[in-house]
Amino acid sequence: MPVVESLGFQFWGLEYIQGRGATLRIYIDKEEGISVDDCALVSHQISGVLDVEDPISGEYNLEVSSPGLERPLFTLEQWAQYLGEDMQMRLLAPVAGKRRLTATLSAIEGDELLVSVQGEALRVPFAQVDRANLIAKFD
Repeated sequence: MPVVESLGFQFWGLEYIQGRGATLRIYIDKEEGISVDDCALVSHQISGVLDVEDPISGEYNLEVSSPGLERPLFTLEQWAQYLGEDMQMRLLAPVAGKRRLTATLSAIEGDELLVSVQGEALRVPFAQVDRANLIAKFD
């Protein structure tokens, strides 16, 4: 997202959540971490762009946030940064009979994630991942 990157932040991803009140959640990151002031700055700039371009019909709330410790993963490039880490995954279709997995990411081959679930190796097509988050470790 060019407006985020022009402000010196990394665009991590976005979620559009429909419900009682729709929410557009935009995740930003930078090496030093994200402050509340960073979120406010990006929110102000994005609001202006959204007001002009109006890509979403209807009312919604805009949230700008750090991805945090249990960060959601949106792209294969992001997944590749966390080889060996534990993940919570929700799939669009079952793999090995399961749509929800707690797994360790072993490798990425093409567009497939190789994960370990309780010692069992599974191949998960990236296109089947509906949502995934890191599991924070507190050693």
